[in-house]
Formats: sequence, C-alpha cells, structure tokens
Amino acid sequence: MNHWLIAPVLLPALLGSLMVLWMRHDLLQQRVFGIAGSVLTLGAALWLTAMAADGQVHVYRLGNWPAPFGIVLMLDRLAALMLLLSAVLALVVQLYGIGSGWDRKGWHFHALWMFQMMGLNGAFLTGDAFNLFVFFEVLLIASYGLMIHGGGPMRLRAGVQYISYNLAGSALFLAALGTLYAVTGTLNMADMAERVAMMPAEDTALLRTGAVLLLVVFAIKAAIVPLHFWLPATYANAPGPVAALFAIMSKVGVYAIIRFFTLVFPQDTVIETIATDLILPAALITLALGQIGVLGTRSLTRLAAFAAIASVGTLMIPVARFDAAGLTAGLYYMLHSTLAGAALFLVVDLIAARRGGDFWLRLRPAIRNTGLVSALFFATAIAVVGLPPLSGFLGKLMILSATLDDPWMAGIWATILVTSLIALMGFARAGSILFWKSHEMDPQPGNDSDEGQRPVRGPIPTRLETDEPIQDVGDSAAPWLAFAAVGGLLAGTVALALFAGPLTGYLRQTAAQLTDPAPYLESVLRQQEGSR
Repeated sequence: MNHWLIAPVLLPALLGSLMVLWMRHDLLQQRVFGIAGSVLTLGAALWLTAMAADGQVHVYRLGNWPAPFGIVLMLDRLAALMLLLSAVLALVVQLYGIGSGWDRKGWHFHALWMFQMMGLNGAFLTGDAFNLFVFFEVLLIASYGLMIHGGGPMRLRAGVQYISYNLAGSALFLAALGTLYAVTGTLNMADMAERVAMMPAEDTALLRTGAVLLLVVFAIKAAIVPLHFWLPATYANAPGPVAALFAIMSKVGVYAIIRFFTLVFPQDTVIETIATDLILPAALITLALGQIGVLGTRSLTRLAAFAAIASVGTLMIPVARFDAAGLTAGLYYMLHSTLAGAALFLVVDLIAARRGGDFWLRLRPAIRNTGLVSALFFATAIAVVGLPPLSGFLGKLMILSATLDDPWMAGIWATILVTSLIALMGFARAGSILFWKSHEMDPQPGNDSDEGQRPVRGPIPTRLETDEPIQDVGDSAAPWLAFAAVGGLLAGTVALALFAGPLTGYLRQTAAQLTDPAPYLESVLRQQEGSR
C-alpha cells in the first residue's frame, strides 16, 4: 500500500486540530500553518495525480483489513482530478481570505478551512458508501462554521436554513444507505457493484428505490432543481472567500452522482436509464432557472449564486448521458465552472468592499480601483457566460458536440444557447450599473460611499482579542494579495483554454476508466495480497 493516499485527509485534520488547541488566539500562526497546510495538501494532490496518470486504481486499506470488511480509500483518475482541483482552489481562495482581511472576523477561520478540506478530500477518496456519508458530514459541519463566519443576522438566518436543509438531506442519505444495505448486504462500493450486477430483475424494486433515494440526496448536494432552494441564500450571505470555496461543494454532489452511476448503477444494470431520465430534464430546468435569476436579480451576491446554479445545470446535461463523450465534456466544464464561479464570488466581494458593503445593483459613486476591478469583472463575466476566448466557450462547445446524437438534442442546444444570451444580458446590465452609469454620479460630501475604503492605519494586529471590533470588509490587510488571488483563478481558466488539447486527452482517459469498472473491482476486491 502507498501511504500517500491518506495524506490529503490526515494533513488538514492534524493541522486543523493543532490550530484549535494551540493557536486559537494567534492569527499570525494560524495564517502560517493554514497556508502551509494548503501547500502541503496541494503537493500531495500533485503527487497522487502523477500516480493515477498510469491508469491504475490504487487502494489504501485502513488497518490492512481486506475489502469489503475493512475501510478502503481509492485513487483513480477522477479522484485525483478532484483532489487537485479542490487543493488549488482552497489555496488561492485562502490567500484571498488573508489579503481581504476576512480571516480576522472570527476565531477559527483557518482551522475550519482545514477541516473543510479534510471532508472534501475524504469524500473524493473513499471507496465506501457509509464513509462517504461520514466525510459529507465532516465537510458540512466545517461549512456551517465558515458560513456564519463574521456574524450578522442575515448570515445567521441563512446559516440556519442551510443547516436545516442539509440535515434533512443527511437523514435521507442514511435512509438510502439503509435501503441499499438491506438489498445488497454491503456498503463497499465495489462489492455493491458486483452484487447489483448479479441481482435478478424481478427482485430489484427495493434496489431501484434505494438508487433513486441516493440520487435525490446527491441532487440536494449539487443544488439541482427542484432541490436547489438552499443555495441562493447560502451563497449570497456567506463571506466572499467562503462562497468561493463553496464553488467546489456542489461539485461533490456531482462527483458522487458520477461515481455511483458509473460504478454501482451503470445503465446496463437492472436500474437501466432511471438516472438519465431524471437528471436530464432537471438539468435543463436548472440551467434555465439559474440564468433567468442572473438576469432578474438586483443583488450582486445573488447574481453569483444564480450563476452557480446555472453552471450546475450546464454541467449535468452531458453527465446525464454517462458515456465517455458526455463525461469528458462534463469533467472539462466542471474544472472551468469551479474556477470561474469562485472568481466571480471574489470579484463580487471586492466590489462590495469598495461600495461600503453594498451588494445591491444600484447607482453609487465610482469605487476605488475602478479600472482594475471593472477589468476583473469583465473577464470573469466572459468566463462565466462562456464567451471566447476563455475555457467556458470551449466547455460549452464540447457539451454541444457530445449531445449531437441525443434524442433531446434540439432542446439541449436551444436551452444552452438561449440561456447564454440571457446570462450575457444579465452581466451586461450589472456591469453597466456598477462601472458605467456610476461615473455619471459625483460623490457628495458626507456620502457613505467611501465607507469601507479607508486605508488601514497602524500595524495590522496578529492576535485576536475579544474586545477587538470587527474589521470592515474593505479594511484589507494586503489588497495586492486579494487581487492576485482573483487573477490566479482567471489565469486558471486561460490555462484550461490554452492546454485544452492535452487536458481533453487526459479527461477522455478518465471517462474511459469510469465507463469500464472492471479494473476498479479487480483492484479493490481481488488484489489484496498482504491484507489480514
């Protein structure tokens, strides 16, 4: 066994615990160890990605107990890809949290960040359905704390709604697992896949029920209509860097759908095309609703939240096919939408900080750093809408190409093209209000538009004191770092476009590995030399 497989889970777990126990009153130490933890996690993700590039499925058996009786972690191309994506996103957005000063608004920002990464990485690596539930709960518990970071009645209210909705989803998750265990007698995903494949068709009513319940749970996590209600308020009220990290949260639900419905419930098994029949129409409605929300909202944060919903709908259209072409296009768009969505939340936070915390789309005097912020907003809008030359355009082209032979092709193409135009109008409207019409106004004496634009006076505190007033969002410890983080995410979308050829080749191999589960089953269940 290669012990590197457990590093992305152990590293953030250990560092998060150390921060809570030893560094909870020292912000400087939290920053140093938090960034160090993210860098080490990124290094481990890069190493695991290189390991998975040979096409082998690597297995780590905790306690060296054989599957399906022991807990296993599993690394294939998809798991490695998701580890690398989350590690890159976490490091860049954490740097933004430091540069913008958001990490000074609460006690345990960096510790919660580490626990969030622990849950994300564990969800991507686990080969056991129950431990997928466990890691879901770890990342959700950490996200609850991050969601209400900084306080405030609106954020607290949205946090309670978020917790309530996800607790209901967790209860449903347990019900789905109980149903599947009653039918198959196992929760190891590889073992479950073999047993499902051998079940006679006349005994699969309860199995179909469990599969649909599981699909509903993952649809909640992915925010697919009509189970998306928790996302707009949650993402709109979360702190900027937290909302940006949450760009990967909905992708955990998408990852789980891909994993289960290519491994355990492929379309050639007894459940047939249930997943496709449910997901595709829901994805089209999700895309349409999200883009209409982008056009109709009057809030910057809700604009970003509805754009996140639309990106999930776009992503699920090719994924719903569960074939190599659709998965390749879906995985490429997943990479793009995660980076572009996170960049949008950070740009929105930059704009609001320079408008005195005002997130509403209404006329205000011109903000500080107008040229740079408007350029970032323009580039991010291009990426999110899917215009050339950034990766969103290529991603949508790949989706259109993958659905050429789909019976729903006309509806898919029409929905994608029309909603792209709607999104373009929504972002153009927002940009004109923020950066064009605002120049027609002159700041008046006493106007509060300068609130949040005051420079930091004196040294930046490195210890959190109980009597220290909450810092204004605009009081940035290192503005250049915040801008660099946004630029880094946008550079990622440029890199996706520039290296689309080799990246697409890698994703094709990933999709081929997903549609051929035999090597996965062989590695997990039969190659167990040396286990107890």
